[in-house]
Amino acid sequence: MRLTVDRIACDGAGLCLRTLPELLAADEWGYPIVHREEVPDALRRHAKNAAHLCPRIALHLKD
Repeated sequence: MRLTVDRIACDGAGLCLRTLPELLAADEWGYPIVHREEVPDALRRHAKNAAHLCPRIALHLKD
């Protein structure tokens, strides 16, 4: 499973950063940057929660 961020759709709300700090970091403006695209099995549930919480549907998981 891979994690991506649609940087155009993202409004920087930050819910994903608080939900998935193991895979995401904030850039200098507070927008998420994926620092590890491959989602480990142990974090799949957290990644799915982060994608579900995104108010702009900017966080995507792909198998």
